[in-house]
Amino acid sequence: MKIDFANLQHQHTLYQEEIESAVQAVMRKCNFIMGEEVTQLERALETFTNSQHAITCSSGTDALLLAMMALGIKSGDEVITTPFTFIATAEMIALLGAKPVFVDIDEVTYNIDPSKIEAAITNKTKAIIPVSLYGQPADLEEIQAIAHKHDLKVIIDGAQSFGSTYNGKSDSNLGDISCTSFFPAKPLGCYGDGGAVFTNDDTLAEKIKSLRLHGQSKRYHHKYIGIGGRLDTIQAAVLNVKLRYYDNDLLLRQEIAQKYTSALQSKKTEIILPTVKSDRTSAWAQYSIRVKNREDIQAELNEQGIPTAIHYPLPLHLQECFAYLGYHSGDFPISERVANEIMSLPMNPYLTNEEITFICGKL
Repeated sequence: MKIDFANLQHQHTLYQEEIESAVQAVMRKCNFIMGEEVTQLERALETFTNSQHAITCSSGTDALLLAMMALGIKSGDEVITTPFTFIATAEMIALLGAKPVFVDIDEVTYNIDPSKIEAAITNKTKAIIPVSLYGQPADLEEIQAIAHKHDLKVIIDGAQSFGSTYNGKSDSNLGDISCTSFFPAKPLGCYGDGGAVFTNDDTLAEKIKSLRLHGQSKRYHHKYIGIGGRLDTIQAAVLNVKLRYYDNDLLLRQEIAQKYTSALQSKKTEIILPTVKSDRTSAWAQYSIRVKNREDIQAELNEQGIPTAIHYPLPLHLQECFAYLGYHSGDFPISERVANEIMSLPMNPYLTNEEITFICGKL
């Protein structure tokens, strides 16, 4: 048996006629930049998330950059985040000249541990960026309380969690600003790079809209230093189709995750299974387990036609590009331990019972 990790081909086949018709309509109109499909998508995203403002952009990375630019994060500022995430989270902090300040993770959810945040706050701290890793929101109630106490902003890095909920509220409708990614392999993915920024603050929304258009207030008049951060109309057209089916995709992801958990439950002394807290739901961007002899297991599974992935093998505080921050091995022991054991199994809405049984049996 040959398993497909994300199975994007199958998804395209399901919606092929609608997607190709939508893309062809854009090509015939030649409205490639900021076409009407972009506006349609933003209104649909607002409805889906119940956010006041959804502002599409060129990638999840640029969504983070736009969020921090809108909040005025600048050189000399400090922003607290997790070392156990994709590099974009801290990379965009550093790109603005600010300092990423890392806080270790909770060993159950793999998200930032709120009990360790206050010790990292200084008079230079301006914001906290929790990451909704693998699709599960972080402990936002505790994080918001800390932010309120110290007059800090909260930016949600929801690149992996679009469609998840926290206390019944959309992950994209939390914090001062929430960001997501539409990278093809994400739960809701386009056919290239894409992202979105969400906020309920009218002033921030207008600034973000300007910043993604080179800080433009009106054509060729620039209020801010911005970026070229627009979402292509063709990508918006793809997402308009896929968003209509996304509720069902999320349900299927929940079912796949539950089937994995049920099948592996008897091995939980040897395999650490993912845990989602009762007050939230996960978008299940990944189904990630922890094992001691990861490399051996990966090699064996690969021989059986079962792909796996490691998200992420080296925490950010140990990355060469962040050596200037002065962190060392042992500074964030939980992140380091998890990074050495984590392994993602194939995860997509279209895994069959036969495939799940095969994967878990071989594992």
